[in-house]
Amino acid sequence: MARLHDPWTGLARRILPAMRTWRTAFHEEPELSLHEQKTREKIVRALDELGIPYRTFDDFPGVVATIGADRSGPVVALRADMDALPVTEATGLPFASRNPGRMHACGHDVHMTCVLGAASLLSRPTAPNLGPVRLLFQPAEEEGNRGGALPLIERGALDRPKVAYVVGQHVDPSLPLGRVGWRTGPTMAAADFFRITVRGRGGHAATPHQGPDAILVAAEIVTGLQALVSRVRDPLDPVVVSVGSIHGGTRHNILPDEVVLEGTVRTLREGTRDRMEAALRRRARAIAASLGARLRIVYERGYPPLVNHPAATHVVAEALSVELGRANVIEVDHPIMGAEDFSRYLERVPGTFLRLGVGVPGHPASLHSATFAPDERTLVIGAAALAAAAEGLQRSPP
Repeated sequence: MARLHDPWTGLARRILPAMRTWRTAFHEEPELSLHEQKTREKIVRALDELGIPYRTFDDFPGVVATIGADRSGPVVALRADMDALPVTEATGLPFASRNPGRMHACGHDVHMTCVLGAASLLSRPTAPNLGPVRLLFQPAEEEGNRGGALPLIERGALDRPKVAYVVGQHVDPSLPLGRVGWRTGPTMAAADFFRITVRGRGGHAATPHQGPDAILVAAEIVTGLQALVSRVRDPLDPVVVSVGSIHGGTRHNILPDEVVLEGTVRTLREGTRDRMEAALRRRARAIAASLGARLRIVYERGYPPLVNHPAATHVVAEALSVELGRANVIEVDHPIMGAEDFSRYLERVPGTFLRLGVGVPGHPASLHSATFAPDERTLVIGAAALAAAAEGLQRSPP
């Protein structure tokens, strides 16, 4: 794919002051899932400044905007998530969170800024007049169950005009700053939730033989569930089963009559997802029955696996190679077991989810950490990457 205009990266450097202002505003006032009203106001204000029409909703804090709705080319959607995490910030940034116990510790402030930056580039009078670009500002990615993508889709975010391709990206501390990672096929996991309530017989800890010990049964279940990973699934098909919460008992010498376990199951394929749910139910019930206890299982399906469309991903990777240099565009060799509701868009529209490198030598960083603070140079790369991806899919649709 030949370059037909000035590099997006150079143009993005020119608008860095504006992107810095947007990012600062988002970062200073982080809001939790489905409470992103002030964040929405900031996005709307930026879109007004850029002259880009948009839609908002009375019952939902998302924003949908479209550049060039009257153009005839394929519609490419660019998505940013809006919500923050319940984390107390410890970055020391001059624009650190002013909302106690809330922080953009997953980089969503960067994501929103990069989409606004790409929108600024793609709405310039001299930008290539190829096709409409849809901007999706989505709440509640961190909510983890229904999420914000599905409600936004249900409100017509992929329609009028119909979106042909969708692109998203996420900051990634494991990749160096300036690099962008891509992958085809299964890229992120489905994330399901389970709650197992074990019911035994409460009593004195000195006489455990008088009834099922709910704590013992719960402990056996925690251990037994790990056999699902080692002995039920194909060893070449990644699965994670983790118990993250155990609650039961009030005193060292009293056996409780109830213990509650909560955890997650992560899978990359829908067939494996079905088998793991059935196996978890079967294993927990068998363990409880063998020890004389009763139990109740609640199993809820969260975000589906995120599966990048091969042809669309290759088109985007080639466009990024032209824009950023081939050495800076890396094929990622393995999926990750984290989850993302960008998968909801990919269930309906071909597209890809990129990994935006933010790693800096000597400055270790981790997503969801109180010290997570991507370098502002990320804004330039991220905005340019999204603009290049949109142009690539419009010039050479797969």
